[in-house]
Amino acid sequence: MKRNHSPSKGPSSGDEPGSESNTSPPSKKMSAASDPDAASSSSAAVEPASSPISAQQHSSSTKEDASDDRTSKDYYFDSYAHHGIHEEMLKDEVRTRTYQMAILNNKHLFEGKIVLDVGCGTGILSMFAVQAGAAHVYAVDCSSIIQQASRIVKDNGMADKITLIQGKMEEIELPVSGVDIIVSEWMGYFLLYESMLNTVLYARDKWLKPQGVVFPDKAVMYLCAIEDEQMKYERVDFWENVYGFDMSALKEVALKEPVVDVVDPKLVVTNLVPILNIDLQKCTEADLTFSSPFRLCAQRRDYIHSFVSYFECAFTSVHKPLGFSTSPFSKYTHWKQTIFFLNDPISICEGEEVTGTIACKPNPKNERDLDISLELNFDGTHSKLIDKRVEYRLR
Repeated sequence: MKRNHSPSKGPSSGDEPGSESNTSPPSKKMSAASDPDAASSSSAAVEPASSPISAQQHSSSTKEDASDDRTSKDYYFDSYAHHGIHEEMLKDEVRTRTYQMAILNNKHLFEGKIVLDVGCGTGILSMFAVQAGAAHVYAVDCSSIIQQASRIVKDNGMADKITLIQGKMEEIELPVSGVDIIVSEWMGYFLLYESMLNTVLYARDKWLKPQGVVFPDKAVMYLCAIEDEQMKYERVDFWENVYGFDMSALKEVALKEPVVDVVDPKLVVTNLVPILNIDLQKCTEADLTFSSPFRLCAQRRDYIHSFVSYFECAFTSVHKPLGFSTSPFSKYTHWKQTIFFLNDPISICEGEEVTGTIACKPNPKNERDLDISLELNFDGTHSKLIDKRVEYRLR
């Protein structure tokens, strides 16, 4: 999901090797879940709700008039009230079609089951679940987009199958003791940005039945290095001379903020290595703060101007696992890739290796922002780095 950090650039024709197979299962490092039939245990159907309801009908803890207590975290929800964000996500066919296929091709998991849609937005995943035979769906979203979702659900004849609840997942109550399936499109830039995964894990621990399933259930984040002198000039070095004025003070700021944009696959200089594996059936919030060593090997003589991260997600608890990738080598998605610029490029020769550690943790002042650091070591023919530390903030 999510907020746009850079000018939207669609895919360039002819530069997407592997794009035709973007809904194939991600890396083999994602192990298959247990027999999907185990998630099909019977559950009592809930009587359909006659109309959408608000969180206040379930929980007295939700405050209607809390404008004086609002923080930057609250404005996160406001950003999702705008239809443009949902338009961008719905038009991302890689994202939406993969969810559609994962749900509709596995009706044996959904038939007669109770489903919870965390961060439902326009309600598209909830409606897919109803099409797959769900007995009832509880769709929760804190944003006012849920008002439009209510009309969308009604206009598509599903008001008796989908109950919409406006409120924070951590504050609302459901009229059932548990759910069989949780569906959510929680992924942000750099996979973890905006911390919606924390909310999914909270819902899993509170509402998911012992044999329940989370859709999707696996995610892997990767790192590589690229040569892109042009983008570095446009985004960073530009500030050195702006109409004849020295604005290098802003260059320092630009270097600390990762850029979300499309990376040309031809610019990738090294191999691609995993830096984070997430199993949504088992992981905890603590697992989302991580420090991961990496070793990147140059595949040609070139320069490294920045490091790039992307992720893959998979549905492995289904009959035939499938997923999608946000790799530079895959079809365009609205998540694009996340770019971490270096102040000085690294001159690297084929076969030489950059080693280091990438670490990530929520920002202490706003947990939806991320503090990310790179510690780099390189002993090359033309460049050397010893315990070089670079810090970034994704916000």
